[in-house]
Amino acid sequence: MSIPVGQFVKTHDYLICVDSDGCAVDTMDIKHKRCFGPCMIKEWHLEKWQKPIQKRWDEINLYTMTRGINRFLGLAQALSEINEQYIPIEGIEELNTWAKNVKELSNPALEEEVNRTGSKILAKALSWSKAVNQSIADLPWEVKKAFPLVKEGFEAVKGFADIAIVSAANRDAVEEEWERFGLLPLVDVMMCQDVGSKAHCISVMLEKGYAPDHVLMCGDAPGDRAAAQKNGVFFYPILVRHEKESWEEFPKAADNLKNGTYAPYGEQKAKEFIENLQ
Repeated sequence: MSIPVGQFVKTHDYLICVDSDGCAVDTMDIKHKRCFGPCMIKEWHLEKWQKPIQKRWDEINLYTMTRGINRFLGLAQALSEINEQYIPIEGIEELNTWAKNVKELSNPALEEEVNRTGSKILAKALSWSKAVNQSIADLPWEVKKAFPLVKEGFEAVKGFADIAIVSAANRDAVEEEWERFGLLPLVDVMMCQDVGSKAHCISVMLEKGYAPDHVLMCGDAPGDRAAAQKNGVFFYPILVRHEKESWEEFPKAADNLKNGTYAPYGEQKAKEFIENLQ
């Protein structure tokens, strides 16, 4: 069973960090297709163009190099395009300015700005974000699942590596999902948004005594790769739309890590990752 990072002591020389949504757990697509996009369409009364707008929302948030973008940055980009292509969005520049300059892209920060300015578009963005959270909470468990072969992948590396969850999601939600899918008992430590950014989480783990070339970050989005690069550790991509194949190959990636041959292998995987999101 995983323990808080403050109490964790490494037991192996190798560490494998794993993102949750869209990487180990198949919840990212469903959240954007059933929650994020539809809630935006409803909030801004865009039903007339529902199909093309939802398709573009998915491209921004799931299938291109902006995959995993913060929800408010994604909203600002989507509404800016809608403003140009479909219908005027009142206050769009105000939303863009806030999203670009605010120190923390979060509901509390947005609520504070709404209370301070009375901005109509920021109030709508907050209403949308809260509706998204409620919609996600209402998703039935049967539409959530772990990707195939994740558990087998973890079992294949437990003999030589510690396993850490490194996620930007809510801790309680991650813990509930990983427990339900039978993954949590295979994990040694869990770090979520309450610990800090993914890059910070990896740096905290490096302080436990791991050599950077003994650490692998497993993720599905450019932000995961950036967090790995910032810390000088290796990155293994879970390719969107090819998640099963990626997890099937995961033990090979782990062998390369253990054998000291990951660098050239990782370069090839990075090319595949970028090509898959273009």
